[in-house]
Formats: sequence, C-alpha cells, structure tokens
Amino acid sequence: MKALTKQELHNLAMNIVGKKLQEMGYEFVAVNSELKKHPQFVLFKKGEPTIFVIVKATNNLQNPNEYDTIWMETFLAHAKKLNAKVWYAGVGIANAESVDLPMFKDQPYYFAFDNFLKL
Repeated sequence: MKALTKQELHNLAMNIVGKKLQEMGYEFVAVNSELKKHPQFVLFKKGEPTIFVIVKATNNLQNPNEYDTIWMETFLAHAKKLNAKVWYAGVGIANAESVDLPMFKDQPYYFAFDNFLKL
C-alpha cells in the first residue's frame, strides 16, 4: 500500500474546503490546486469583496490553523493591494487507525476543519 503524497493530501483538503465554500453559496472565480501556489480559491459573491482562500493540509488535528506568520504578512499585503480579503483554511488530516501512520488511498481518515480564519 502506498502512502498519499503531499499533493494528494493537499487535494483532499481542497475538496473538503471546496464543499464548505459551495454550501456557503460562493462561486469560484479561480481554483489552483498546485502545492505552494496561492491562493487556492478566489471567491465571488455578489455584493462582497473578492476573497482569497489559502488551504493547507496538516497532520495536526488539534490545531490545524497554525501558519507561517511572516509568509502570511507578505500575502496579506498582496491581497490588500487587490482589495481582497484573505481566509485561511487549515485542514488537519490523519489516518483513522493512528495519527502516527501515514494516510493511504481509500483508507479511513479523520479530518479537522471547522471554519475559516478570516485574516
């Protein structure tokens, strides 16, 4: 059995976040699922400013919303120039048997994603 790659884990997190955004009534202007290309989602909803959503998969189920603050300051400055808001979606994903085991394709898993950090 082969463990999921970082890109496959990222895609799983993107699917979880994308479903939530659709439930919230957002339209996707752009979607980028390539690792380390930001933002992952550019959102539109009539009457609201553009929203950039950054998605990060992590194996930290307790606190999936931890992020690199120095990098984020740079990104926030970029978004501000474009009059866009930034939402951060940290998604904790772990093997259902043990958080110490890697994730495998078609195997059960837990995920922790409650809401967006609106920065």
